Amino acid sequence: MTVPQQLTDRYELGEILGFGGMSEVHRARDVRLHRDVAIKILRADLVRDPSFYQRFRREAKHTAALNHPSIVAVYDTGEAQTPNGKLPFLVMEYVEGQTVGKLIQRHGAMAPHRAIAIIGEVCTALEFSHSRGIVHRDIKPANIMITPTGAVKVMDFGIAHAMNATTGDRLTATSAVVGTAQYFSPEQARGQEVDARTDVYSLGCVLYEMLTGQALFTGDTPLAVAYQHVRERPVPPSQRRAGISPELDAVVLKALAKKPDKRYQSAAELHADLLRVGSGDAPEASVQPPPDTDETPAVRDPHPHTLQLPAQDRRGPSRSWLIAGALAAVTLLVLAGVYVVGTMNRVRVPDVHGLTRQEAVSRLQDRGLSPQVDTKPDGSVEAGRVIDTDPAADASVASGSDITLNVSTGPEQRRIPDVSSLTYDEAVRTLHDAGFDNIRRMSQPSKAEEKDRVVETIPAAQQDSATSNEIIIVVGAGPATRQVPDVTGQTEDQARQNLGTAGFTTILRTDADSNLPIGQVASTDPPAGASVASDTPITLKVSRANQIETPDLTNLFYGDAQQLLQSLGFTGLFLKGPDINAGNDKRAKIVQQDPAPHVPVNRDGTITVNYGS
Repeated sequence: MTVPQQLTDRYELGEILGFGGMSEVHRARDVRLHRDVAIKILRADLVRDPSFYQRFRREAKHTAALNHPSIVAVYDTGEAQTPNGKLPFLVMEYVEGQTVGKLIQRHGAMAPHRAIAIIGEVCTALEFSHSRGIVHRDIKPANIMITPTGAVKVMDFGIAHAMNATTGDRLTATSAVVGTAQYFSPEQARGQEVDARTDVYSLGCVLYEMLTGQALFTGDTPLAVAYQHVRERPVPPSQRRAGISPELDAVVLKALAKKPDKRYQSAAELHADLLRVGSGDAPEASVQPPPDTDETPAVRDPHPHTLQLPAQDRRGPSRSWLIAGALAAVTLLVLAGVYVVGTMNRVRVPDVHGLTRQEAVSRLQDRGLSPQVDTKPDGSVEAGRVIDTDPAADASVASGSDITLNVSTGPEQRRIPDVSSLTYDEAVRTLHDAGFDNIRRMSQPSKAEEKDRVVETIPAAQQDSATSNEIIIVVGAGPATRQVPDVTGQTEDQARQNLGTAGFTTILRTDADSNLPIGQVASTDPPAGASVASDTPITLKVSRANQIETPDLTNLFYGDAQQLLQSLGFTGLFLKGPDINAGNDKRAKIVQQDPAPHVPVNRDGTITVNYGS
């Protein structure tokens, strides 16, 4: 199928920006709104494949639901009619910039403070998508874009899936491995179910690479890399690159824990610890985390570099023999004239409390029962695990009966209120009223008008969060105090650059009387050495070069003094004041002057002298 050059009379396609596993992305022009966009189109060879067609439509559905400043926006979806059938497409925000992958490739490792800032923005995007029930599943440097203004954009929710989707709704079966091997979570490598903690692990891999300039694990094949994600303990980032603190090491290693329940349980938790490290506080993560490895097999694997990913249920053959044996037994009983009634068609409901939903579904299906999943909040049972069943465990029911699985969604979810601009005490009361009691305060530099006021909360306002989760109230501490550097004698451009490096953002200029060369800074206001807020305006007083330093004229005769002043460029008034009785040896000589020696005076100013009498 040939891709048309125009879609639905609205979008004109331009050059190809890139290719994906099932799509190609074009730069395009929205002729109706007169703006550049990016359009993702299902590959022509996959249009007739129903599975890829449905997967592409799911991407459009998932991405369109995520309206967040740090997620590439979706403007439109549709299907173009072509001679060969329907061609689905997705219209997205066109983002200029470089991916984190390109930045690492070109410049190597990033400074810790920059890596923390970028990952913090990705955390806010993932907090938002997770609160909407969407797991990205392919977080990697190539899917994080940095715009020319420094904004962070998370891209490509192409293999995302809903955390609460039923088996039939998922993009892949549980045993399928989806994602990029270098950023796999262990559960992805095993083909197990994933949740928000999978994205946390992948983001830990990205942060590791940003800090060290090297991928967490490498290998000759994706399978070899996946094996390492499952079995091998990461080398702390500080052992690969100097300048990384033990506290930042601890945050990275906690994000990379093999077992999901040992990791940060949400992107918000990871974000909070990064903020702590960035502000010089101790993280919640242990600075020396305990070993986190799976149990060692009793028999050593003869092929240690081969990862055996889950295949089809291995109970199939033995179960078939059991069924065949049971049928044979029934046949023999019937032939013997035994009439079987009652208990032959009844089974007991197994106890599945605490199992994952999928484990419980499999257990019930193995008993010949029909599981029906329902969800409800429960603070005592981990989200995604079974609370109980209806009928209850050990009840005797007819084979094929419907059994309701009550699966926990975790503690009750409430919407976090917007408490920005409130005082801390007011914010605490508002959060208490909304059902949140686990509250902690954190301060950070802010604008002057935000001092002692709430700047933000973590997780962010208007997101759903478990009532048991910690809510961090970030309170403005006012602008950070900085010392004004001495820029006297520098050009205006040099002074502006040095003041900017020192953290000052508002720099003004005024001309000033000075004996320094024209264009040089004579002084600043506030003066050099003063400690002031970083948003304080700094005024550069730039020399007009219209002054001289008054020479010492005492003991000179009038003519000598006048000649000296002229040689220094003085063109003003040279006046004689009243004589002063100073003794015969001072007669007719200058004994006093105004201004005094070594004081600046304008070249066209006035100098008054007094002679001895």
